[in-house]
Amino acid sequence: MTTDARRASEWTIHGERVIDDTRRAVLSVADVELPDGVRFEQYVLRVPAAAMVVVLDDADRVLMMWRHRFIIDRWVWELPGGYLDPDEDSAVCAAREVEEETGWRPKGMEPLIAFQPMVGTIDQPNVVYLARGAEPTGAAPDVNETERLGWIPLTEVQQRIEAGEIVGAGSVTGLLATLLAKASGRI
Repeated sequence: MTTDARRASEWTIHGERVIDDTRRAVLSVADVELPDGVRFEQYVLRVPAAAMVVVLDDADRVLMMWRHRFIIDRWVWELPGGYLDPDEDSAVCAAREVEEETGWRPKGMEPLIAFQPMVGTIDQPNVVYLARGAEPTGAAPDVNETERLGWIPLTEVQQRIEAGEIVGAGSVTGLLATLLAKASGRI
């Protein structure tokens, strides 16, 4: 008989009640107990998985979207991407989102990095792909997604992150993973 032993620092979940359940998010409150016996309620947000793409051209520039994010009331550069539809493959979603949002069709996509953006409160699997180039489709960028497109040199990425022009978890994570892959000779 195999018994999974609890680790000393593992939290105990006594229950979870749903507060709101919509198409794009489930908000609940979990009744949790810390290892030292302190018990409290913790908000939990479960959001559908998302996929993004670092589209890198031959000149080491990244296709990015300049857009306004009303929640933080700021204009920022972001990688194209979005939520997976139910039962959708993440690579299919990633390619679809690039095309819909930017009017470019990514080529040579491969997984770059997977992550969770805020594990203390939110459950949302994210995957970032690397595409080696893209072809224009002739379609205009989605006006609901971006004001304009830009091909940002990789050499400017760190500076733009530090300046607060690139702030989203997916974009920052994907771009830093790209810079690391480049520095280590993987790309």
